[in-house]
Parts: sequence; C-alpha cells; structure tokens
Amino acid sequence: MDPLKKIILVILAISFMVFVTFFGRLPALRKTPVAWLYRLIWIHFPGLVLSIDQALTSGRVTRSLAWIYNRLMHDRHPTIVIFFVLIMAVSEYLYLPHIWPKISLSTKSTVVVTVFMPYLFLYLACSADPGYITRQNHAYHMSLYPYDHALFHPGNECRTCRFLKPPRSKHCDVCKRCIARADHHCVFINSCVGYGNHHWFLLLLLSTCVLTAYGGALGLYLLKAKIREQYPTWSLWPPKEMEFSRYFALLGWGLHGDIRMGASTLLALLTSPLIWALFIYTLFLIYCGTTTNESMKWTDYKEDMNDGYAFRRPLAPNRPRNLRLEPLCPRWPSSPEHIILATEDAQPPSYEKNYPGQGEWEHVWDLKTVENIYDMGFWHNLGDVFAANYTFGEGAGEPPAERRQRGRSLSTKAAYPQ
Repeated sequence: MDPLKKIILVILAISFMVFVTFFGRLPALRKTPVAWLYRLIWIHFPGLVLSIDQALTSGRVTRSLAWIYNRLMHDRHPTIVIFFVLIMAVSEYLYLPHIWPKISLSTKSTVVVTVFMPYLFLYLACSADPGYITRQNHAYHMSLYPYDHALFHPGNECRTCRFLKPPRSKHCDVCKRCIARADHHCVFINSCVGYGNHHWFLLLLLSTCVLTAYGGALGLYLLKAKIREQYPTWSLWPPKEMEFSRYFALLGWGLHGDIRMGASTLLALLTSPLIWALFIYTLFLIYCGTTTNESMKWTDYKEDMNDGYAFRRPLAPNRPRNLRLEPLCPRWPSSPEHIILATEDAQPPSYEKNYPGQGEWEHVWDLKTVENIYDMGFWHNLGDVFAANYTFGEGAGEPPAERRQRGRSLSTKAAYPQ
C-alpha cells in the first residue's frame, strides 16, 4: 500500500471514531446506527476486553488503560489542546510552502486571515472564564435566568461548592467548579463551554470550518490546474466520457506529484464535514434555546413521560416566593406556567412536601405540552450567547405576574426527543 492510501485510511479512521464519539450520545441520534456504533465501540467492546483481561492478568492491563483514559478525558491538562494545535500547525507547514508561489496576492491575504483566526479564537476560548460561579458572583448568576421549575428547581444546593445552584448551571467534575449556563466540558479547549465563553467556542468552530473548507477547496483548485496541464479533459466532476478507473488514476497522479500538499488537502476535505456537523449542531442548540446539558435532561424527562412518571400542575404568576432561593430575574421576559416533576412510583408528588403550584397534579405524556422558557427565538438566543446581560426589550423588567409566556413548545424543535 502506497503512502497516500495509508494517509487516507488513517484520516478516515480518525474522523469516523471522532464522529461516533461526539455524536453517538446525542439525544437526536439515540435510536440510530450511530448510537449503536457508539455503544459497540465504547461500551460492549471495552466490556469484552475487560473480561478477557480479568481472565489473563486479573485486570491489570485494563486498569492501566482506564487510568490513562481518565487522565486524558476527565482531568484538566493541555494535552488535547496541544494535539489540536499540532494538527493544524503541521498541516499548514506541509501545505502553505507549496501553494504560496502559485497563488495571487489577494488569495495570500485571505489565506493569512483564514489560518490566523482559529488560533485566535482557540486562545480566547481557552483563556476566557467559562462562567465559574464563586461566592463573589453567586448573586449575579442567580439573577441571570429564572428557574423553569422543570429542569431547574429553586433550593437545590451543589454538594461540592456548597451554594445554591443558579438556573441553567451545572457542576463540572473536571473543572471542579459550577458553571453558569453550562453546555459541556470540551477537551479541545481544556475548559467548559458556558456563559462566559460560549461565543468564543462558536467562533472557534466556525473559523475551523472555514479553514478546512477553504484549504480543501484551494488545494483542489491547484490540483485541478496541475492535472489539466497534462490532461485537459480532466475535471473535478468526472467527465461522462472518462472511466472512473482513469479518473481516479489521474487524481492519484496529481496527489502523488506533491504528496505534502495532497495529504493536507485530503485531511482538510475529510475532516471538514465533521467540523461543520459540530458547528451546525451547536448553532442548532442555540436556535432551540437550550444547551447540550439541557438537551440531555429533556431526553431523560421524555423517558419519564413515556413511562408515566412525569407530573405537572400550574404555577400562579403572582405566587409568593422566597427571594433568597428564587430571586427575581428582571431581564428575562418569560416565566414558567407549570412545575414539572418526575416521581419514582408513577404516583403524583406528595402534597405534604409543599411543592410550588396550585391545583391537582396531572400526568405529562408528551413534550408538545411543555414550554421552554429559555427559547426566545433564534436571534434573541444568539444575542444572549454573544452579549453579557443581553436585554430582550419587550417584557423585560415587568413583574412576573404581568409577563406573558414567550417560550416555544419543545416538540417544535428537532433537537429534543420526539
């Protein structure tokens, strides 16, 4: 097997593993072959290896591998960030010197900007405070969002940080901190994605998408020009009169003529769809007014609804509230209309526990009847990601009793389980 084929196979294998690892756990793909492959690769196969290792070495090998995996994936260290930077830097080192003499001045300017942007946004995403909640800023984060009384209920305390959990926050076991509007922990930036750096993370994804797409397109353009010097009828789209075997033979000839640029072009083309998929999914979650963490929580609620364990009852807008546990949120134009709870015995919650709300508890069978108060529409959602203390305008500052419900039904968005 020649070096080019080996490079292609390695790139495809890495891209495939990364795709399954990132997307196999997503709620929208839970019942698809991607989720099945995720369970096969990351659950069933390791279980088989563990049983074999238990029989042969009493588990010593798998314990060592588990320590390495946990060190890489569940501790804060820059290893994956360095790996990410090296992939970009080495590819650009192989690619740029060979294309530089062949491109115009305007193209060179575009290349410089395209190459620089991912490094800038990577630095900003890594160095920015993702939204660490401390004693000093706890009151501020408590007033950023209202409790929706579904995913987030007032009065819950973080057992590690020892303070009340603000709405939309989550304690990160890797960062060892509570994160405001927590999305997920990302090993590629060695930090969480949250209220303080979500916009930098989104721009990092976008700039990397542009880098790989532009690099692949420019490489193909130069490759086409080189092949057509010798074979004028060749084009990127296989000509009707040309057999596929001859088409790929000429393509291979062109790639072999400059193996460094060819390998870098293939790397860009084969990884670009994966990065674009990550970017589009992240943007889609913003469109839905949710985070990765919240999307997972809604999936669990959907299963509780299917099993008959979920209940709700109305919340009065002017209900009395403990302002220490549930402070007012002046900037947010929407407030919850119901409290939703899941029980362990499929029986309504006990009235003795004095849950908020009034009236009888009723089953919730479908997400169609549930409103997401954090979904203010795409442009408002995007504004909330990019601007601290984003002001929504209409409805903001009104007393809770006078605010109208503006959130949208969860079932209208495909990011939620149907």
